[in-house]
Order: sequence, then C-alpha cells, then structure tokens
Amino acid sequence: MITATELLAGPVRVMDFRCSAGPAEKPFTEVHQGYSVSYVRKGSFGYRTRGETYELVTGSVLVGRPGDEFVCTHDHHVCGDECLSFHLSPRFVELVGGDRDRWRAQGLPPLSELMVLGELAQAAASGHSDAGLDEVGLWFASRFLDVVTGREPASPKASVRDRRRAVEAALWIAEHSRETIDLDRVAGEVALSPFHFLRVFSRVLGVTPHQYLVRSRLRHAARLLAESEQAVTDVALEVGYGDLSNFVRSFHRAAGMSPGAFRQTARNGRRKDRKILQDRLVGLIDDDRLIHPSSRKPSPCTTTSD
Repeated sequence: MITATELLAGPVRVMDFRCSAGPAEKPFTEVHQGYSVSYVRKGSFGYRTRGETYELVTGSVLVGRPGDEFVCTHDHHVCGDECLSFHLSPRFVELVGGDRDRWRAQGLPPLSELMVLGELAQAAASGHSDAGLDEVGLWFASRFLDVVTGREPASPKASVRDRRRAVEAALWIAEHSRETIDLDRVAGEVALSPFHFLRVFSRVLGVTPHQYLVRSRLRHAARLLAESEQAVTDVALEVGYGDLSNFVRSFHRAAGMSPGAFRQTARNGRRKDRKILQDRLVGLIDDDRLIHPSSRKPSPCTTTSD
C-alpha cells in the first residue's frame, strides 16, 4: 500500500510517499505525470525504467519525466520505503535548466551533494527548520542538474542474488555508520570475500562501500545540524568522525558551505541567496496562478491507494 501526503501545493509540489509493499507484492507499470526528483530517506526498492534497473537505498534519488513508464519492485527489503518527492511545473524546470535528456527517468546513487540537501528538506518538511520547503526543493533540483551534467548514465548489470546482497549491505552500513567499519566487516555481514563484495556493491549501487559509509555519516550530520543545538565538534563525533577538520572539509565539499553556515541556512536561510530564490518563486507562482487559480490557497491533503 502507498500513502501519499501532499505537504505543499503549487508550482513546487512536495509529496511525502510511504510504501509498505514487500516481496510478495506484484509490481505494476506506472507513468510519470510530470517532472520530479525524489529523495529516498528510508528503506530500499527497485526502479525499472527505460530498459534499465536501479536499486535505490537510503540517500538515492529517483528522477521522473512526463510520459516515462516505470515499475517499482520490492524484492530485497520487507520493511517498506519512504521518499520526499519534489514535483516541478514546466516553468520551474525552465528556471533550474537542463535539457529533456537530463530529466529522463532514472535512479541516481547516494551522492553527498544531494544527501545533505535531502536531509535539509526533510528537516523543513517536519518543521525542524525555518528553510522554505519550496526553496529547498528548487535548490535540490538545481543541485541534481549540477551533479548529473557530464555524468555517464549508470547501467548496472548484476544477478538477483548480488543485488540482494548489495542492498542488505547498504542497509547495514546506514544503520551502523556511526561505528568504525572496514571492508572485511561489511563483506562478512553478507558472506562474501572483500574483493568480490567491493565489486558487487559498486556495480549494483554505483558507489563503493566506503563512499556510502562517508555519505551516510554526512547525511546524519546534516540532520543533526538542522534540528539540534549540538556543537559542530559533537556532531562530528556522534556521526563517526574522529577528526573535526576532516569532517568540516568533507561536509563543505558536499554542501558547498561549512557546517556552521549550513546550520544557519536551516534556521534562517542564506539571506542573499534566499532573496534571489524568493524573487524567482514569486514571479513563477504569480504566473502559475494566472493559469491555475486553484493553487492560490494550497491546503494539505492525504490520499491512499492500494
């Protein structure tokens, strides 16, 4: 069963998707109705589209384009999945840029540049950040285009067994990312030799186990910075970093700003950049309301489909 809750209406439409489907559920074909980028914040699922198959885990991104068909599968995880999804009007797509090919339906591996913004968006959606949810959605979409530009599309080929092991390992890493983890330990969790495990994990998920570990730590750090009062040093230690300078450097590389600046953005927004985004949003929203008057006073609603 899928529960879809609309958190924000308008040119940037934000949806909270929660799926409880498991391996016993029969998959079916769906069609993307618009442009969207969705952040996988929990669980895992398979995504088949345009002849390709992607395994999406926590931190991955699902991209949708109008008219593209897709099928979601749940072969390797029985606990369901959750996504925060940003649906953009064609006018917003023009604003953030990117040609039609960049917006083709696809799955992206967990990328630190998107994971930290995904956590900021989740903090805003849950009321733990003062950042505007529509602004963060626009920022997320813009960063998505930045990271896919020049990136070769992944085409992972792996057996069902290898896919299951890679997903299980990713879920284990995400759960234990605060601990000291090495390749031997993770490989042992899925009963593979370290060398074979490294090849399987990278082929299926598009990142190495170490990259996913680091990005999981940055994802937890982003949430703590947005929602808590902990000092930056304490955040670094809690998520698994033993060296503060390494944490600051890694976080800055991912977010494009220091941990302190990220926290300030989560609370008050970067005033200059926020003003630019707000000006663009106002113009687009006003234009959109002339075409769709019903979007003038959005109200949350919840729909459920079996």
